[in-house]
Amino acid sequence: MPPSKFLKHALKIIDEHPQVFEALAEYDRTHKLQKTIYRERINLTIDGSLLKKFKHYAQENGFNMSRIIEKHIKEELKLG
Repeated sequence: MPPSKFLKHALKIIDEHPQVFEALAEYDRTHKLQKTIYRERINLTIDGSLLKKFKHYAQENGFNMSRIIEKHIKEELKLG
């Protein structure tokens, strides 16, 4: 890959994921690596019987409920 193409590609990655490079810069200063992705707790209301079935489904299949919900939110928002 030519140097100019490599540089453009590197700058694009930095623009798309600045939090990763900020974490690496912080590591250089402190020698401690911070999380780059923070998870947040939410509070919402759904049908009780649906929640019970979902919990049972997740337990029986070894799934993490949060990951399933995140997956469906991303699909709804067409993020991947």
